[in-house]
Amino acid sequence: MTDKVFAPLAFFSFVRLDDRSLHGDYNRWHQLDHRPENLALPGVAWGDRWDVRPEYAELADGSLSGAVDFVAMYWFRDPVDESVAAWDALGEASFQWGRGPLIPGIHRPMLAFFRPVKGYAAARALVDPEVLPYRPHRGIHLTATRFTDPHGGETHEAHRREDRELIPALLDVDGVAGAWTFSYSHPQRHSSLPFDETPADPPGSIRIRLVYLEDDPADVTPRLRAVEDGFPEAGERMLSTPVKTIIPWQDW
Repeated sequence: MTDKVFAPLAFFSFVRLDDRSLHGDYNRWHQLDHRPENLALPGVAWGDRWDVRPEYAELADGSLSGAVDFVAMYWFRDPVDESVAAWDALGEASFQWGRGPLIPGIHRPMLAFFRPVKGYAAARALVDPEVLPYRPHRGIHLTATRFTDPHGGETHEAHRREDRELIPALLDVDGVAGAWTFSYSHPQRHSSLPFDETPADPPGSIRIRLVYLEDDPADVTPRLRAVEDGFPEAGERMLSTPVKTIIPWQDW
């Protein structure tokens, strides 16, 4: 594990489509157009996208359970202001090209920037945590938690317990390659996308934990839950779910 962060800013997108028959169109746009264009930007260190499969419903919980079909994320290099500006400019250009994601019935429960907190690698992975995002994986287990008092004593204790007790225990679970944690920074507001005018959460109020998986996410999740059940619940559970790595063409 390490305190070093290889990219100082990350972006998370939670997406839901009302019409499941359009998932193939959305996958093709994202995997063959949007993601390659973004990965080519010098300021984007890496980007991934995952599928919340229907068969995972019984393995998921939280206030956003059932409201998310896809999760995407990007890591940004320094200087982050310039990196994000170039990324935003590409989004606007894509709209002007007629290649934006304006699919009917699309909802975005979360579009927000997060600060990477810490990375952890299981000994079996044989790589540093900074390498985990680039290392092939079969999926992740995602946990998003909201804290009403982002810098209060209970939140601090929850972060201590996660770092020193929970995640080390998760790294011992068969099929786990490593983990990263992220702290909420601010929401995205982009000219090419519609947004509801809702109050922004304060910095630090949402914690995301990604556990990188080498085995089928549906098989590993019960083993992760068995470990998590040994620790007291912290904050409001927004989403806890396995998500699958999307294989181009095969999963369309």
